[in-house]
Amino acid sequence: MKDIEFPIFKTKVSGLDKKFDLVSPEGIQEYFEAKAGKELQELRDYLEKKTFIAYLLGKKNAGKGTYTKMLSKAIGGDKIAHISVGDLVRDAYIEVKDEDNRKSLEEWLRKNYRGFISVEQAMEALVNKDQSTLLPTEFILALVKRKIELIGNKKSLFIDGFPRKLDQISYSLFFRELVNYRQDPDVFVLIDLPESVIDERIKYRVICPKCQTSRSVKLLPTNRVGFDDESQEFFLECDNSECDGVRMIKKEGDELGIAPIRQRLDMDESLIKQAFSLYGINKVLLRNTIPVDKADEYVDDYELTPEFIFKKEDDGKITSSEKSWKIKDDNGVLSYSLMAPPVVVSFIKQLVEALEEE
Repeated sequence: MKDIEFPIFKTKVSGLDKKFDLVSPEGIQEYFEAKAGKELQELRDYLEKKTFIAYLLGKKNAGKGTYTKMLSKAIGGDKIAHISVGDLVRDAYIEVKDEDNRKSLEEWLRKNYRGFISVEQAMEALVNKDQSTLLPTEFILALVKRKIELIGNKKSLFIDGFPRKLDQISYSLFFRELVNYRQDPDVFVLIDLPESVIDERIKYRVICPKCQTSRSVKLLPTNRVGFDDESQEFFLECDNSECDGVRMIKKEGDELGIAPIRQRLDMDESLIKQAFSLYGINKVLLRNTIPVDKADEYVDDYELTPEFIFKKEDDGKITSSEKSWKIKDDNGVLSYSLMAPPVVVSFIKQLVEALEEE
């Protein structure tokens, strides 16, 4: 990210020569125990008695949900709740379509919502899905508070999507009090992901039309790869046994990459920079890339994101090869992209340090 230097985190462990499988759940868990076992146990012990609140800030497609779910699985048990504000708004939009559910939501809001527009106006803004970005902060807070009441106060919270606007940063500083949550430690988790990574993730993304599984022809292929003679392009078939090898497809507009979400990315970057400058709250700084000239010192080669290259042989057979995926970060530095597990190792260790400082 321009103007902010995210530190490079070392995941290479001296004397640990084993190569872990960072695709299978079993391999990932074994990797976490080997590289962050002490800190994982500290987190487990902490969560037996206490809770915390973490705000996830990163650009769209930065991996906020992926990192949180992976961290939660590494810890084990049912100690963490991930609250996506975007999901809350979408769920509420579906909820208001049912008359009984709409009445229930309205009744709750009349008792709990306070803001500068009426409940009726807020509901109308919710129904008008195209204008969802205009939902007032007070209404968003009410939806989050309602979700927390359902979760209870015995789980740590990862808030994804709040703050979403610059004027919501100050709300997040006093979020615990606003939602009547107990006085837990809170921390900002800031994620640095180069726009070049986001751009290529979008351009090469494909979706199964049946199960909606998302993969990437370039970065995360299935085991079934085909070649379209007409378009002269490789394609993936879904390897979910229930999908019968259906061809995965691109979402409309993905070929444009980050162009359609430029305004959103700029806002996300402004939010991260403002949160980075805050005093009085601990921060976890995650970076998805490492400069090529520092990779050997800081990480193992299997922790680098592989790029898959396919070739159609003369006999029609499709072969593949791999190499570490190189991109330029936002400052123009040639870098490798990191797979999710090493980023989560950094997440685990920094989170333990942040909680110890409280």
